Amino acid sequence: MMGNGFRDLTVYQKAFTLAMEVFEITKKFPSVEKYALTDQVRRSSRSVCRAIGEGYRKRQYPKHFSAKMSDADMENTETQISLDFAMSCKYITPEECNDLRKKSEEIGKMLNHMVENPEKFKSRK
Repeated sequence: MMGNGFRDLTVYQKAFTLAMEVFEITKKFPSVEKYALTDQVRRSSRSVCRAIGEGYRKRQYPKHFSAKMSDADMENTETQISLDFAMSCKYITPEECNDLRKKSEEIGKMLNHMVENPEKFKSRK
């Protein structure tokens, strides 16, 4: 189904772009948040990509694939929650939060599709 691996997956590309946007926007967070909110939201947004890559490598095992995509979705939700805190703390504007949330929700829908349809991603040798 795929040509060059997990990097060809639209969901991976969107998650990677979102993680980079999160990285950029968190540069303006106060230093007091360095080890709490800043690191956490960066870590969770990047973990979405990591779980997609890991799951893709195990796609010949549908249950493992679905579990990794579910892990990616969990990290994606964690990112959304951290962004909600960032907005409530006024580190980002409501508009910035809503833009990032919409992108994250789209990624979540794609991941959910993958969880429910692992056979569509099974490697064909």
